[in-house]
Amino acid sequence: MNQFQLILASSSQTRKDLMDRLGLDYRCISPDIDESVQGETHADDLAKRLAYEKAHIIAEQYPNAIVIGSDQVAWREHAPDDFIGKPLTVENAIQQLQANSGNTVFFSTALSVQHLESGFKTTLVEHYQVKFRQLSQAEIERYIAVDQPLHCAGSFKCERLGISLFEKMVGDDQTTLMGLPMIQLCRILRQFGMNAP
Repeated sequence: MNQFQLILASSSQTRKDLMDRLGLDYRCISPDIDESVQGETHADDLAKRLAYEKAHIIAEQYPNAIVIGSDQVAWREHAPDDFIGKPLTVENAIQQLQANSGNTVFFSTALSVQHLESGFKTTLVEHYQVKFRQLSQAEIERYIAVDQPLHCAGSFKCERLGISLFEKMVGDDQTTLMGLPMIQLCRILRQFGMNAP
């Protein structure tokens, strides 16, 4: 039994699925924050601020809990200030995948872990990149209809059929691409004496 309560500051099903892999008791609480850009000119800075704020708003309510916040910002080569957000509509998803076709998309995924009772706060950014193959209009429309990636930055779900859109993937930890860098999270949780595994 862990002596710490563990909270995932997220409503993302993908992040919940990743947390479930650890076999640890935790709860999810969705933070309510403004996710709009506030002067950030690089994806790393935006992802870090949002991950920190997500964790912090919940940690202030539960200062004796270990709170995990994460956020991901996508961007294309040579344009780290041109953020690719969640499409939210089919039309936007089509436009994103048309723009992604044949290009490399970079992902800045921030992780913030906070335990206010002990004064512990750490926020870091992990990176991943995906090279999209050339996609036809029919492939794009068919993919969106199957996976419905309307709440995913970049308009794909790599853990599902989205993998079929890629030519190659580059990075140290595929869970970074999925939105929660698990290698780094496990390293931090071990500092608190949590067994993973």
